[in-house]
Formats: sequence, structure tokens, C-alpha cells
Amino acid sequence: MNTLTARLPDFSRQAAILVAMVLAALLALALKPKVQTGNSVNQFDLQALVPETFGEWKVDRSIFVPPVSPDVQAEIDKIYNQVLSRTYVNRQGQRIMLSIAYGADQSDSLSVHLPEGCYRGQGFEIKWKKESDIQAGGQTIPAVKLLAVNRQRVEPITYWIMVGDRFARNRTERKLMQLRSSLTGTVPDGMLVRVSSLGRDLDNQFAIQQSFMDAMLAGVSPDSRRRLSGLPA
Repeated sequence: MNTLTARLPDFSRQAAILVAMVLAALLALALKPKVQTGNSVNQFDLQALVPETFGEWKVDRSIFVPPVSPDVQAEIDKIYNQVLSRTYVNRQGQRIMLSIAYGADQSDSLSVHLPEGCYRGQGFEIKWKKESDIQAGGQTIPAVKLLAVNRQRVEPITYWIMVGDRFARNRTERKLMQLRSSLTGTVPDGMLVRVSSLGRDLDNQFAIQQSFMDAMLAGVSPDSRRRLSGLPA
């Protein structure tokens, strides 16, 4: 009897550990995302999302965009389901480069890449970066502005990121969106919208970008506007 009594505490500890392991496994299963919102809800054609002409802007077909290398294309295909890249020009000859990337799976390993990392990978130096709200489509959009320089090429950039139906301006906000989706059993999708132009007069270039983004969101359909920026129809 004494031997059995002496073994009871060890048995209780082992049972407690076993129960904790089972609970942890059940919790992990419960929190594992079950539904990809991108695959179930956001089926669309990115090429058709933004018209080739809106306001005073139209696609500049004189610009030749060389194809990317196979290894870069493979990396893009791994992260994004759809990518749109166009150059627009207005009546004054001002040009804006538009890039939109959509990924249906915004889990840790497949989340959208921040533009500053992509520019550095192409040999650019990021001179500065700041979070800056912009006015487009009649509403405030939490955006990020960059200045990327590569020798004589000076490229001001404005971009924003949507994770699910919310803006995520930095990695912390993106992680919070991923956690929130995990608690609801879903995998959020993501949208990166980036515009850039060339020029050393930064105030002027950012003003042109502002005009372009406002015209773009005014020129798309209500559903497209929601997908691009979360703005109401």
C-alpha cells in the first residue's frame, strides 16, 4: 500500500502532462485555418479589375516591359495568384507605373513581399520610407511612401496592402490580421497596390501619383473598388 501511495504523485504528474498535450493538440487543430477566403470568395480577373482607360489616363503601349527570368517568375508564382503590371500616361505625357499583386494565401510563408525588399533586390537604395495617409476615392487610405534610387534613376513610390478586408501598413499589422483570421478559422487573402513614377521633384511626382490613384478608384466598378482598397461602393 505504501509503495502504491508513493507512486500516485508521479502518476498524477504524468496524467496532467498527457492532458495538457491533448488540450494543446486540440487547440492547435481548432486554430488551424480551415477556409481560404481568397479561394472561396475572391475569384476575379485582376486584368479586368482595372480598366485600361480611366479619367485622363490610358495604358501607354509604347512602353516595352521585358519578361522576367524563369527563376524570378517561379518565385512570383509561389507567392501570388495574379499580378498586373502596366504603365499609364496622361495628356500631359506624365507616366505612372502601376503594379497590383494578389495572393489568396496570406499565411506566414506566403505573405506579400514589401516593395522596399523587392527594390533592394534589384539594386536600388531606399533613401527613405514613411507611413503616409493618402486621399483617394473620397476616403483616407493608410499608405506607405518610399524613395528608391539606382544611379540616375530616382523613383518615388506609393503603395498600400490589404490583408483580408483591412489595411496592413507594416509587419505587425499584417501579423495581427493573420492572427485574427486564425481565430475565425480562415486564411486571409492579400492585395498589394503600388504606383511609382520617375523624377527628382518629389512633391510634384507624389501629386501626380495622388491624382492617378484618385482617378483609378473613381474609374473602377464598385466591386473592384472594394477589392482594391476596401472603400465602400
